[in-house]
Amino acid sequence: MQTELAPQLAGTPEGQTAQAILNKCVHCGFCTATCPTYQLLGDELDGPRGRIYLIKQIAEGKPATEKTRLHLDRCLTCRNCESTCPSGVDYGHLIDIGRKWAEEQTNPRPLVERLLRKALAFGLTNKILFENGMRVGRIVKPLLPKVIQQKIPTGKQPGLRPANNLHHSKMLMLEGCVQPGMLPNINNATTRVMSKLGIDVLVASKAGCCGALKYHLNEQEAGLADMRRNIDAWWPYVTGKAPECNGHKVEALIMNASGCGVTVKEYGHILRDDPLYAEKAQVISNLCKDLIEILPSHTETLKKLVGQSSKKGVVYHPPCTLQHGQQIRGKVEGLLTSIGIGVRLCTDSHLCCGSAGTYSVTQPELSEQLRKNKLAHLHTACEEFDADVIVSGNIGCITHLQQDDKPVLHWIEIVDQLISKQARSK
Repeated sequence: MQTELAPQLAGTPEGQTAQAILNKCVHCGFCTATCPTYQLLGDELDGPRGRIYLIKQIAEGKPATEKTRLHLDRCLTCRNCESTCPSGVDYGHLIDIGRKWAEEQTNPRPLVERLLRKALAFGLTNKILFENGMRVGRIVKPLLPKVIQQKIPTGKQPGLRPANNLHHSKMLMLEGCVQPGMLPNINNATTRVMSKLGIDVLVASKAGCCGALKYHLNEQEAGLADMRRNIDAWWPYVTGKAPECNGHKVEALIMNASGCGVTVKEYGHILRDDPLYAEKAQVISNLCKDLIEILPSHTETLKKLVGQSSKKGVVYHPPCTLQHGQQIRGKVEGLLTSIGIGVRLCTDSHLCCGSAGTYSVTQPELSEQLRKNKLAHLHTACEEFDADVIVSGNIGCITHLQQDDKPVLHWIEIVDQLISKQARSK
């Protein structure tokens, strides 16, 4: 789809990137078949092909309207279309550019909407503010509206972390901005399992939000600042100069939240034109690994740690940011199966659950429809497979899908539980 850039965009990095992406699109429409919002709304402009056409219009000089912005807002950025596209259209990066252009060219959003987006961008990413808010939320949870109650998971004891000076092998982990306050056991379980595998998991205290929340809410400069801050915080560990490294460079930067992982893996692309950070950003992206990219090489050790006793099966919900954003499929199922845990996927497992970062707050009606559809499929799979637990690999999906009758855990928590159970039985 040839695109002739408007004069004001010609020669700009964003314009050139958008043009290269747009030129790959052949407008075949394969993407619409797997787009969750198109399936719900049936509007061409609420599918990838229609949104690409809207962004092409902006690129060629047609001013964006509030209607344009609405259709771009409704995109989940699940990137299912990228998995379907035969032409390799980089839709995820294109939608970020299109949203930025639309925001710049349209009237300011209503005040309440602006305040909400600011609160999400800067409140969720403030660790102290968020964790204190979560504590208060748990106390007054019964008094809150049901939609808010769903966002406050029940607290549970996260257990202890092992010391980080037990092993020569070192890896770095991003704790995330909301995960420590909402479900701290995910990080603690990760460190316990990794320690059993002979790996110290280190945390850079000055690292914070990966930048995705702000960046995707069109607070792009603030998102870029988060990314640069993280690179600075991680660099002493990358070079082995941090005191906790004991002279050893970290072997990987672990992500146990696939939403963070897909963003950090793209630091190199996002900061490619930054003269101070481009090279370091690419090093960080290359070092970044989802947890499921690390553990399969330790399968034999894990088998011994979890033992030979029969294990209850689970139903797995693969996050969009893992299966579409990072293009990692089948690895979680393969690992769990190899250590004796049966795994079942539900119908339409490729479709988004509706969480999508802050989407469940900014587009609550569409998000809830997707949530109900996903839960119906997950419950059916649990009944057919006689599974009591749903597992996933991203904090957003896990909290979005929580209900009273069926727990949703991170898959690493299941591995951690089995290792602890086997150790107690000896």
